[in-house]
Amino acid sequence: MIEQQFFRFLQERIGLDVESVGAPMVERALRQRSAALAAHDLNDYWLLLQQSAAEQQALIEAVIVPETWFFRYPESFAALASLAHKRLAELAGVRPLRILSLPCSTGEEPYSIAMALLDSGMSAAAFSVDGLDISPNSVDRGRQALYGRNSFRGSDVAFRERHFSDTGEGHQLHERVCHQVDLQVGNVLDPALASRNGHYDFVFCRNLLIYFDVPTQRRVFAVLKQLLHAQGVLFIGPAEGSLLARLGMRPLGIPQSFAYVPQPEQAVPVVTPTPARPALVSAPWSQPPVPRSLPPAPRHVRSAPAPSMVAIAGQAGESELLAQIARQANAGDSQAALASCERYLRQFEPKAQVYYWLGLLSDTAGDSHNAIIHYRKAVYLEPQHPEALLQLATLLAAQGDEAGARRLQERAARAGREPQR
Repeated sequence: MIEQQFFRFLQERIGLDVESVGAPMVERALRQRSAALAAHDLNDYWLLLQQSAAEQQALIEAVIVPETWFFRYPESFAALASLAHKRLAELAGVRPLRILSLPCSTGEEPYSIAMALLDSGMSAAAFSVDGLDISPNSVDRGRQALYGRNSFRGSDVAFRERHFSDTGEGHQLHERVCHQVDLQVGNVLDPALASRNGHYDFVFCRNLLIYFDVPTQRRVFAVLKQLLHAQGVLFIGPAEGSLLARLGMRPLGIPQSFAYVPQPEQAVPVVTPTPARPALVSAPWSQPPVPRSLPPAPRHVRSAPAPSMVAIAGQAGESELLAQIARQANAGDSQAALASCERYLRQFEPKAQVYYWLGLLSDTAGDSHNAIIHYRKAVYLEPQHPEALLQLATLLAAQGDEAGARRLQERAARAGREPQR
């Protein structure tokens, strides 16, 4: 298939494991870029791609779907503020704190870091934040520091009154915060990053490892570990804890912070990647999993406020397809449900519930490898999705990762006590 050429290109250029985002999403990006260049077919587009560095970057931009907002995972920033003050006291004025956000996307995360530290009472001279992202467009948007409604989510947005001005076109971040952050274009696998080894007291690298195959995960982890100071702390995404535990990191024990520090060198386990279709965890199933019945469909599907007529039509089609997937899955028609899920991902933006269904369909078919991948995607898109957390915990426990399974079960229990999603 011609698509395989593009999959290999993305793997070689940015380390992307296409399975991690799903082939339909990449195929949709290929169709978009082919149409933009008026290519006759994918073969024609492949030739155009090889001849244009700008188009290569455009394809990467089309595949990368940044999903970020200010103070995402707020417990991480509360933990950072506490740890940063302790670290600053240890440095005793020798130098300021140095913090890295990678990937920084459109700037919400590194600016959140700066706001959290300023709000904690830390002086501007006491720290600096670097942001690094492979997307020039994202970095340019971050440098403009002008944000719309989608960048402000959650119930606590009081920080917006302190650090932003409403311009009519959006919310403009104050220069005092922007001055603390340096956004740059770069790749985590760029050898030039070696010049920063041991440079950072804190590194935020969240929801990146889940997009890579096992060999690339190990390469990226090695880079992150080298970038950290010996007393440094690494903040990761909620779906990546079991990966780091297997790569020689241990959690700090601060609830919901997803903060990790290196284990002693001798404690690092050996992880042997599987050459064909590497899994996100190293231990295989020792016995076939017990099929589990599919749960009932979600009671409602959220939609955006005040949609246009075009948006209303799109939402109706989306809701109808979601209901169809639920009917097919609960009726045991796995093939039809799988086809409907793939159709959904081709037509609409990714949704946690769809990846959860894909996980269940793989799970009941005995395919733990793909079940884990899909459950991790669901947790990435909706970190407190209790069903995905519980199913992923079950698979991790079956593979011997009792600690990782227990953490996921605890998160699922907390999520179940929160208001209905």
